[in-house]
Amino acid sequence: MSADIHKQAFVTEAGELLEELEQSLMELENTPDDSDLVAKVFRAMHTIKGSGSMFGFDNLAAFVHGIETAYDLVREGKLAVTQEMIENSLKSCDVIKEMVADETIDSSGGVAAALKNFFAALQGGGASAAKPAEKARERKSSLTTFRVQFKPHEDIFTRGVNVQLLLNEIAELGECKVIAHPENVPYLDELESEKCYVNWDIILTTDKGENAIRDVFIFVEDDCDITITPVAFYDGESADDHERIGEILVEKGDISRIELEAILSEKKRLGEILVEKGAVAPSAIDAALEEQKHIREIKAKKSEAEGMTSIRVQSDKLDFLVDLVGELVTVQARLSQTAARKNEPELLKIAEDVERLVWDLRDNTMSIRMLPIGSTFSKFNRLVRDLSHTLGKKIDLVTEGAETELDKTVIEKLNDPLVHLIRNSIDHGLEMPEERKSAGKKETGTITLSARHSGDSVLIQITDDGRGIDPEKVRRKAIEKGLIAETVELTAKEACELILAPGFSTAEAVSNISGRGVGMDVVKRNIEALKGTLDITSEKGKGTVISLKLPLTLAIIDGLLIKVSDQFFIIPLAVVEECIELTPKDIANSHGRSIIQVRGDIVPYIKLRELFGIRSEVPEIQQIVVTEIDGRRVGFVTDSVIGDHQTVIKSLGKIFKEVHGVSGASILGDGSVALIIDAVKIYHGIE
Repeated sequence: MSADIHKQAFVTEAGELLEELEQSLMELENTPDDSDLVAKVFRAMHTIKGSGSMFGFDNLAAFVHGIETAYDLVREGKLAVTQEMIENSLKSCDVIKEMVADETIDSSGGVAAALKNFFAALQGGGASAAKPAEKARERKSSLTTFRVQFKPHEDIFTRGVNVQLLLNEIAELGECKVIAHPENVPYLDELESEKCYVNWDIILTTDKGENAIRDVFIFVEDDCDITITPVAFYDGESADDHERIGEILVEKGDISRIELEAILSEKKRLGEILVEKGAVAPSAIDAALEEQKHIREIKAKKSEAEGMTSIRVQSDKLDFLVDLVGELVTVQARLSQTAARKNEPELLKIAEDVERLVWDLRDNTMSIRMLPIGSTFSKFNRLVRDLSHTLGKKIDLVTEGAETELDKTVIEKLNDPLVHLIRNSIDHGLEMPEERKSAGKKETGTITLSARHSGDSVLIQITDDGRGIDPEKVRRKAIEKGLIAETVELTAKEACELILAPGFSTAEAVSNISGRGVGMDVVKRNIEALKGTLDITSEKGKGTVISLKLPLTLAIIDGLLIKVSDQFFIIPLAVVEECIELTPKDIANSHGRSIIQVRGDIVPYIKLRELFGIRSEVPEIQQIVVTEIDGRRVGFVTDSVIGDHQTVIKSLGKIFKEVHGVSGASILGDGSVALIIDAVKIYHGIE
């Protein structure tokens, strides 16, 4: 049992190492002289081999040994990284994955044997190993503390410069402290409001480099004096010990070394002495002390971060913890409801304290499940690289917002839809280099994969600068396949959305990448199963944007609690726009149609009472919850709107799998059940 646990731990670790390894190899392909990347590849191979051998993956260890040795030769400068070596290293990653999944696979035949022979030949001085690697090592940028001395000219305000904005902008580059020097500010009777009498010392720790700092002042270079001095480096190998305060002042030119040494012979504190002697202004001492303190703090934080440890927890234990927190949220709601009913001050106070603690616990627990989406994004570099080679297209993959966090369950289920969308963009969207050139575009196409928070959701976009979708071509194909009648009029956007229909494809020929018309409808279904939405925007000749809007988590959501007769329902707050009244006059004005005018717009609505077959007296004034689905406004008619509700999602079980329009349930504070309405499915079902 213990051995199984350790083997499973190795499998997990190997998977993570292989992801990093693939990424490093693809970076190394572009910068083969980067010694850091070579060392990274070697370490990953070394760890996989060592750990594999320890846990009984002997075939794996034997296979990786030759690759590890080859990269050791590269580290020593005896072997150069070649394209062939990168190609075979990436293929080796695929073989390693298979060996990790099945430890009985060996390297005696097939691709594995060929790869083993290739790396063995490198070690024996084969053709690829003939040229020694040149050492062209460039030290990468790392965290650096800069001292920025910013002295605006007196007339800077008359040129419309807002100094505060400059200070704010530079603060965005990293950890920053700003020290003002007001010594030159005159007395009030001499002060001219349009003049700037203050200068600043800015202590900035950043990994952006000096040019980024200079860029902040690029438009005011002629209106100020800027001095930028790096004062401390933190490169992980040797953090420079920063100077003492006297050294800082000498370096800044606030005092000469002779004056400093003369004063140091006295026994008072250096700062006090310098001020008493009038050698420097008090603000200069403050600035130097702040600089010293700042650097110590940065070093302390870095040291603390390096000393931090993490633990690996099985995901099912996290799932169980989330379930428990969900139960706790339900019990807390019951307590709050009971306290409100009894209206006893002491009980209300306890209920408020419990509510606060439960919410903190819920937020912290949910944050543990959140993972940066960058781990998923990085997997697609290999996909894009391999497809670009297969199709002969030149492609740049740009990723943005890799730090955006999503629930781990959402991320796990997002992989396949993203793979399909990227493959489609490459196969159908991007043109061949010659076609792009003749269209006045760069030969290299770009696919941008971005993620960002949008309210309580995450917006993921796959953007390509390819040929775009031809709405007329899509429309003709849809008529040909009998999906729409020839007389149907569609907007360009509606025509583009036809590609989401099952079995739809505009490809003239089926390839091993796409063309069978299977996929986009599945992608849409998968995204909707994640409570998300899919939107297509395309312009012929310019490119396509696929937007996926996904909830942050699938465990607990913010919902709007509504009631029809004695039945409770919850609509996810993410799709709710507003609530309005539905009066008898509104119904009379619609002449039997389910529509209402909202500030000049006609909004169709769906009556939940009729949808779910609830038979009871209809109140005189009903409520409409207006939602936005696929860019359209749709209302859901209910008897009353109770308010927002922390919704712990419970699955309905197989017995309810045929119930349409309901995606789950939640237990309310009084123990009753509220059904969670699947607004998107209801809308599409009726549409």
